[in-house]
Amino acid sequence: MHLFEQKPYLPKLVATLFIAAGTLGGCKEATPVVPAKAPPDAAESTCGDLGVVQGMLSGAINATLDWPDAALLCESMPRPDGEGVRVRLSGDVSGERLAIIIALPGLSAGDTGQDYDSNVTVSVEGSGRFFSTPNLGTCWTTVVTNQPLAGNSGTHNIVGSLSCVGPLGELNGDGFVDIRNFKFSGIANWAAE
Repeated sequence: MHLFEQKPYLPKLVATLFIAAGTLGGCKEATPVVPAKAPPDAAESTCGDLGVVQGMLSGAINATLDWPDAALLCESMPRPDGEGVRVRLSGDVSGERLAIIIALPGLSAGDTGQDYDSNVTVSVEGSGRFFSTPNLGTCWTTVVTNQPLAGNSGTHNIVGSLSCVGPLGELNGDGFVDIRNFKFSGIANWAAE
């Protein structure tokens, strides 16, 4: 069953996903991420020209996410004490900037596989609203691609999907956000300071 509508996508992303699909063989979880068409006046990419986020949010935030590289801000940094990496993906939803941070304590540069335990935070920038997993054991990330970007020391293109068994609770309120069918392609940087 295809969860995302097929749309035109960037040639580099096709090559990356083709390599990932070949590596994984018959793995059914490796449904490719397909970006929406980028606007012609796109700014310089912060995602290595490979960024995309697709998924559904419900609860306190109701949105269908379909951010192509040109509409997406990608950031990343190592977690404290070198334990994995944080991947930050942000884009506009109804005129507000939404940020999704996936912390992957067990992921190292080049690693791929299923069920990387993840802490996830969703925030509406400038509003003081934060929704987050209370600890590990609620969300997991499947990583199908984790390859170095040419000319970027320590920065990798990371492609995967996120699954959560329950909603993310609001840190300063009683709301929640449920994440479904979440797929992404962004950057992971183990060398950032």
